[in-house]
Amino acid sequence: MHSPRAGAPWAAFHRPSPHARLRLFCFPFAGGSALVYREWHRHLPERVEVVPIELPGRASRFREPLMRQADQVVAAAGAGLAPLFDRPFALFGHSMGALLVFELARWLRRQGLPAPLQIFASGRQAPDIAEHKDLHALPDDDLLARLREFNGTPEEVLKHPELMQMMLPVLRADFEVNETYRYCAEPPLASSLSAWGGLADPEVPREELEAWRVHTSAGFDLRMFAGDHFFLLHHPPDLMRVLATETERLAAGL
Repeated sequence: MHSPRAGAPWAAFHRPSPHARLRLFCFPFAGGSALVYREWHRHLPERVEVVPIELPGRASRFREPLMRQADQVVAAAGAGLAPLFDRPFALFGHSMGALLVFELARWLRRQGLPAPLQIFASGRQAPDIAEHKDLHALPDDDLLARLREFNGTPEEVLKHPELMQMMLPVLRADFEVNETYRYCAEPPLASSLSAWGGLADPEVPREELEAWRVHTSAGFDLRMFAGDHFFLLHHPPDLMRVLATETERLAAGL
């Protein structure tokens, strides 16, 4: 009888490596899944073990109830991934994922568990800047129109009624996670923090990325990449080069 895989079911496409010195946990954007990060291990140093995160209600976890509150997702993910925090690690999240990794780092601190060496907050304004959207409650047609504007969902998927019937509940739940989140003040994190954004992203201007600076007492850097809100999908080579350099630096210091 096989023993449960460490971190299951949260860790998907995870290739454990006894020789890796750093784990990189990667949280998806709203409506996304671990599939986004499936091939990242090919582009990062061998000393970095990539752990793509699968949230409930999608892909291999489609039978599980969707979660609609950030604190619910964070507490469940933190408990589920606890066996994998036995090695130095960093956290990466894009859009909604950036919010989740920030709150996960704060949850770990409250639990007295190890802290990430670095947080990569990609494609999202600082957590104390409120969202002014109500996407999760839009009628289907209006929500589809907004998804086209975001440029993160392929047109062939948007035009496929059966696929959208499966995706819309996930998107609504994830948008609700974002839009019902309320920031609570705590001391800055002791982890280094990188805020990344797209030069052509109308949703997250540079000054709202710069606002992440106050949430760390350690190092902070801001990087802008070519592309819109989904620059990590449309311009991956640039992002991968920077992430490879940053994670190699972290691993080399261990």
